[in-house]
Amino acid sequence: MHRPNFCVECGERLARRGWRTLLNSCLCGDCARRLGRSGWVKPIAIISVVAFSAFAVGRYSRQPAPPLLIQRTANSPLSDLPVNPNDAARASRKESNATSPGVVVSNIDDPGYICGARTKKGTPCHRRVHAAGERCFQHKGMPAMVPLDKLVVKSK
Repeated sequence: MHRPNFCVECGERLARRGWRTLLNSCLCGDCARRLGRSGWVKPIAIISVVAFSAFAVGRYSRQPAPPLLIQRTANSPLSDLPVNPNDAARASRKESNATSPGVVVSNIDDPGYICGARTKKGTPCHRRVHAAGERCFQHKGMPAMVPLDKLVVKSK
């Protein structure tokens, strides 16, 4: 990296000391002051102090956020008692011991139904639904392709 040894304005020999070596200045101290190139540190320091103090004053003078209030209607089915996570874990363990996970317990006499709406392919949808005449999430509002008696899934 090239570092000049003489001032480009007056030709005085440059003494390389301290931080000026890092700035690689081409001017001596007198010429830099005369041309106004060394006076940038003080204004930047003043601006940064003012900005920091304005930020601090604004940050500490604002009002704290109000507490979060969750309100329910009077006829809400939820209990007002605090929830104990241990009770929920015990209840889920009891239920999981009764049935294996992922298996839905249903009465054998309850019939199953399929959606029956027309798919993009043109065939009836075979997704299971809860009641006759219902559609799956993908075909809500569409009519069935087959009659209602064909939508019943026969249990084995």
